[in-house]
Formats: sequence, structure tokens, C-alpha cells
Amino acid sequence: MKKKVNLRKTLFLLPSLFTLSSIFCGFYATLLALEGADAGTFYRASLLIVFAMFFDLIDGRVARLTKTQSAFGVQIDSLADLVSFGVAPAVLVYRWSLAELELVGLVVAFVFVACGAIRLARFNVLAAAADGAPKKPGKYIVGLPTPGAAGVLVSLVVANHAVGGHLERLTGGVLAIVLTLSFFMVSTIKFRSFKDLKLNGRTLALFAVALGSSAAFALLFHPSFALVWLLASYLAIGVAETLFNLSRRGFRRGPTEPEEEEEPADA
Repeated sequence: MKKKVNLRKTLFLLPSLFTLSSIFCGFYATLLALEGADAGTFYRASLLIVFAMFFDLIDGRVARLTKTQSAFGVQIDSLADLVSFGVAPAVLVYRWSLAELELVGLVVAFVFVACGAIRLARFNVLAAAADGAPKKPGKYIVGLPTPGAAGVLVSLVVANHAVGGHLERLTGGVLAIVLTLSFFMVSTIKFRSFKDLKLNGRTLALFAVALGSSAAFALLFHPSFALVWLLASYLAIGVAETLFNLSRRGFRRGPTEPEEEEEPADA
């Protein structure tokens, strides 16, 4: 007699398959970056990291739709992020530009990986309840998400390749960007997760502004720079909201009141 297929267990595997696909893309991107000797190879490695972002975006949503969220899913997702959005972009940007700085470039690339690992470890602590089960996603994320940091680096490589530029020669600027992104990942700046978006007028207006500004940026410069613009805007919004909230909190307390300890937000 044939055994019945356990649909629950089958659905449990589905998000993990997307996560493993993200790991494969990051792994393959790392191999391409290591052997890369021309702009085309670096471009293909960048596209693989973009595909990893797609799989990373899908796995969590699939888990929520199928109600298969688990502590295992949180852990393997963070491991995938470290490979695809920590190691892969760090190796890519090192081989693409920072290798010119020799030891300094190597250390800076490692700092990016290390900060990504710290960011993900903190996320795992904040995202887990007392029993180890994953919490419901919050409105804000503490620290810049690793896919966002990787996206900035990848967008620079993709845009540079599209216009046939020579941004990789500006090693000082690339170094500064990598260090800035590393700082944002381990900072306590809260960035929007956009998990609370609902289909209403405000959401449609937000998408209209994002789409319109990206189109204008693409027309003024080059379509490949639209992603750079969107990611830079995301960073700017997070920093601006943090500064605004700090100033408003200080105004409410007054100069002599002690600062209250803030509860950790959902990662």
C-alpha cells in the first residue's frame, strides 16, 4: 500500500529550496569574481548576486504564505545571506577595484564580511522569540540589511559596465563606500522593512514617486544608474528618519531629562 504524501513536509522544503538557490548564486558569483580578469566576468558575477536577491526576497514570502516559518528557516536564511550578500560582494568588489590597494583593500573587504556576519547574528537574536520560534516581521529593521549593502556594491559594478566607465580606478571612493556600508550594517539606525505596506493610496503614491524619480534619473544619466538611485534613497530615508526621531525625542525630554532605554526592535 502506497504511503500518502505529507503535504506539510513538502511545503516545509519549498522555502529552503529558494534559500539554497540563493546560496548557489552567491557561491557561483564568488567563483566568477575570483577568476575574473575582465569587466564582463565581473558583470556576470554581479547579475548572479542580483538573482540571489530575488531568491532571498521570495523564500520568506513563500514561508509566510505556506505557514512554514521556523527557527531552522531563520538560521539557514542568515547563512545564505552571509554567503550571497557578505562574501560574494566583498570578493567581487575586491577583485574589481580594491585589489589595487593590496593589503588595505583586503582588510576593507574583510571588514564588509565581518560587519555582515555581526549584522546577521544580531538579526537572529532579535528575530527569535524566547522559545526560538521566529517573531512576526516588524515595521523597521535595526541596521542596514545585508542585501541592501550588497545591492549598492553590485549596482555600481553593473552601472559601470553598462556605460563602459572606469569607476574601479577610483579606489579611494570605492573604499569609502564599502566602509560606509559596513558601518550602516552594524549601526542601530532603523531602516524600513516595508513589511507593513498595504494596497492603499499612500502605498500607490510611494511607488509612483519611486518609479517616477527612477525614470527621471535614468533619462538624465543612464537606466543602469536607477538602481543606484533607489538604494541610495533607501539609505538616506533611514538616516533622515533616525535623525528626525532623535531630535524629536530630545525636544520632548528637554535638556535635563535622562534618556530612556529603548527596547530592541524587530530585525
